[in-house]
Amino acid sequence: MAQVLRLPGRVESQAESPATAPAPPAWARGTVDGWGRDDQLVRALSPLLRARWAVSVGGERHVPAAGGGLLVTNTRRLSLSAVYVAWALGEAVGRPVRFAGRPDVAPVGPLLRRLGGLLDDPREVRCALRDGELVVATASATAHPRHAGAVHHDLIGAALAAGVQVLPVASTSAAFARGARVEVGAPVRLRRARRGPLAEVELALAVQRALQTMLDELGGVGAGVSAIDWLGEG
Repeated sequence: MAQVLRLPGRVESQAESPATAPAPPAWARGTVDGWGRDDQLVRALSPLLRARWAVSVGGERHVPAAGGGLLVTNTRRLSLSAVYVAWALGEAVGRPVRFAGRPDVAPVGPLLRRLGGLLDDPREVRCALRDGELVVATASATAHPRHAGAVHHDLIGAALAAGVQVLPVASTSAAFARGARVEVGAPVRLRRARRGPLAEVELALAVQRALQTMLDELGGVGAGVSAIDWLGEG
């Protein structure tokens, strides 16, 4: 039986030509931090957020330049106050700002996590604050855009346990227009140091009062929101 001999073939060059070289990944790796926020995704969606909200930010000097902080904002029903407040403040201070309240169901939950969302769980908020993160939490939703709802004392307790500042953030927006306003107030502190559950309850009431005072002082036209947007609030 004849034996078939295989001749050595031409050795291909190890270097690939530009035409056959694999294309670089369209989405860079390493843009997702330890809390699930994808900085590249946030930057990619920023033009869409600017198209929806034209946010005027004030008082950003009160936001800590480093370390954690709990920023409590008011919200009206069916609004996305936490989302646009966190995004606008992140743009203003140059730091990632997260927001509490994302649902734990797909597909909305994972998407909001990529945008910086945390569960509305005091334990997760406390861990993020201890890790030096800025977290936006909302008071109870109200029907009127200029009313501050009750502040959840368990989230205030998370801030006290983490040893970080609690700042009121007054926010106003129009339901059918782009105008929005975000104003950060000075940190709220109790006059007398307390321990135990009463401390978080009293601080929650103090933050609600500070929020209401700031909302009463905000003027629609004078605060950077156009007259049409101001009339369309609600």
